[in-house]
Amino acid sequence: MGVFTSGTDIFLSLWGMYVSPRSPGWMDFIQHWGVCCFVAFISVGLLSMAFSWLLSSFIAFISSWMVTCVLLCCSKHARCFILLLFLSCGLREGRNALITAGTGMVIFGHVENIFHNFKGLLDSMTCNVKAKSFSIHFPLLKKYIEAIQWIYGLATHLSLFDDLISWNQTLAVSLFSPSQALEAQLNDTKGQVLGVLYQMVTATEVLSSLGRQLLALAGLLLVLLGTGLFMKRFLDPCGWKFENIFITKQFVRFDEMERQLQRPCVLPLNKKERKKYVIIPSFWLSPKERRNLGLFCLPILTHLYIWVLFAAIDYLLYQLIFSVGKHFQGLPGLEVHLKLHREERGTQDIIHDSSFNISLFEPACIPEPKLLLSKTWIPLSIILLILVVLGLLSSILTQLKILVSASFYPTVQTERVQHLHVKLLKKRAKQALREGNSKQNLCFTK
Repeated sequence: MGVFTSGTDIFLSLWGMYVSPRSPGWMDFIQHWGVCCFVAFISVGLLSMAFSWLLSSFIAFISSWMVTCVLLCCSKHARCFILLLFLSCGLREGRNALITAGTGMVIFGHVENIFHNFKGLLDSMTCNVKAKSFSIHFPLLKKYIEAIQWIYGLATHLSLFDDLISWNQTLAVSLFSPSQALEAQLNDTKGQVLGVLYQMVTATEVLSSLGRQLLALAGLLLVLLGTGLFMKRFLDPCGWKFENIFITKQFVRFDEMERQLQRPCVLPLNKKERKKYVIIPSFWLSPKERRNLGLFCLPILTHLYIWVLFAAIDYLLYQLIFSVGKHFQGLPGLEVHLKLHREERGTQDIIHDSSFNISLFEPACIPEPKLLLSKTWIPLSIILLILVVLGLLSSILTQLKILVSASFYPTVQTERVQHLHVKLLKKRAKQALREGNSKQNLCFTK
């Protein structure tokens, strides 16, 4: 308990130093500067981790840190903005940034894998056509040559001048096969198709890396814009209406002071008011906050459906290519018979019979698709887990944003407290008037 109390005291002391120096003295200013430098270091460190390609050099990191230190030390708005920025990363702006990053990861990851599998299928088809052109032409021509040589061996040579002249007869058979022309045509076609496919894959890889960077920048700009809009609406002259549903400690003190001055007070809240207004800090979700939680999670579910759709297309293509390749492996070979017939006096006799086997699909040309679900869905699982946690903590983070803004701008918070107090009193007066009229109408009816 003592450790918790001392830790709370240290945190409150550091918080007070960060919000504003306690006095214009040098010691308080140095403490204030040190806390601001520490917050700036954490901020720039997290930013460099998210944008390593932008703040990769040590000089850029130090320069960004020094600029952030000066801004935090000199501007109360900058100190409030940087804290609200951290909290905004857990709210709708952070949710949208994470959803955008997840969508880019799914699209670029799965589309790149789909292109890779299509390329493998094209290579497999080209390889098989090339292999079949050789496996069909050359065995057939070889058997044809053997048949011609066999016929030549059956023929009897002339023996009229054997005693005077001796000669040797040889049969030379030359072959011409269109395989070389076919191979050249296949290589040309493959080069054209692969050229287009490689351009698409290269463009996809470039867009993937560039898209991740642009999406990260877009997410950061979205968070910055949302945080700036929150501060603008909070500090607006009519900003006492913005998110003014929280009963803070300042409100409790103000209501107690009104009670001591014999003026109307609103605490404790009635049952209907407790459903709409939240006493903070509180972990209990009001009906409005539960509805907001559902609205917070709705885009997550919508984009999850899109992510699963891309993954399903990639998986179905993988299964299709894999099953086709497995089916090709199980196909039996094709047996080709080469028969020579001799026709003599109306009858046909088989004088030579040979056969050879041709596989319908070369085993070396079987397509081997890839499915890299872990490359995409492990980061996506982390993003989804963070989104679920942020959805559950969204109400608490909203409360923290209000409390942080109230700490930096106590005058604005006082105006908000007074407006909420007057608003509750007016609602109760109208409710009492309606109840009085209903009772009066009931008496007249009787």
